[in-house]
Amino acid sequence: MYAMQVTEFDSPLTLRELDTPEPSAGEVVIKVAACGLNFGDTLLVKGTYQEKPALPFTMGMEMAGTITAVGSDVTGLRVGQRVAAYSGKNGLAEYAAVSASVCVPIPDMMPFTDAAAFLITYGTSHLALEDRARLKPGERLLVLGASGGVGLTAVELGKLMGAEVIACARGADKLDICKQMGADHLINSDTDDIRDSVKALGGADVLYDPIGGDQFKAAFRACNPGARLLPLGFASGDVPQIPANILLVKNMTVLGLYIGGYAKLNPKALTDSFETLLGWYAAGKIRPHVSNVLPLREANAGLDLLRSRAATGKVVIDVTA
Repeated sequence: MYAMQVTEFDSPLTLRELDTPEPSAGEVVIKVAACGLNFGDTLLVKGTYQEKPALPFTMGMEMAGTITAVGSDVTGLRVGQRVAAYSGKNGLAEYAAVSASVCVPIPDMMPFTDAAAFLITYGTSHLALEDRARLKPGERLLVLGASGGVGLTAVELGKLMGAEVIACARGADKLDICKQMGADHLINSDTDDIRDSVKALGGADVLYDPIGGDQFKAAFRACNPGARLLPLGFASGDVPQIPANILLVKNMTVLGLYIGGYAKLNPKALTDSFETLLGWYAAGKIRPHVSNVLPLREANAGLDLLRSRAATGKVVIDVTA
């Protein structure tokens, strides 16, 4: 089989021919149809992600395809079943051996491209807004990086959950996509003053932030008393320091979330979240926005789209192309 691997950190992926994997106990083998790229993949390539696999390793945090083999001790999954998986790596390959615990059966009507763009972004946003921030109908949700992979799902889910959604993104084209996904108010981070714009709308009750840096600092100052802050990533490269005195005076709460740790921290919340999200998908209430679909050999170009922030929503690799 062919796979795109990291053979040296901070270098382009290499297309390599490898043996097709066999499942170990507790694993299944997936014939991969599609692999979703995430901003975290760009950090994995650099060797700066929270986890640093030993070289060489196959990229691809999430995938979708069909099970071709089932290892011992696996229950509830079968050969021929269509699944998505949030494995952390191995998705950029024609076949992947992954733990059965990270596989989620998908509806027959769900295209693999949608399934590969689904679990990490929607799972992150739903857990952040529902399980962590306890977002309530009528509250004002401010989403930074709103046109990106997780940001756009936060806009969509926030609106579905009854919030008044403020989307902050770069440029009119990206903001137009945010509007299509349900945003009530739009802030251009290239030209608008985030703090003044949000305060003019009445302030934010929940701040969803995958960006960090100066945008977080401005948005933080526009949060209402009792606001909940969700630092979910630092795409700007700047991890902000949050002034504890302001947290104290304004009774604000900081709620971190790393979806990769939820399988151990609160596996039921993760399972319940995926069940809810797939139900919403089947009912036509949510749909992933995929801006680019590329073949396996062009995975480096897909990562460049994320690095340059040229993509909106998700970039998906069609492994069969």
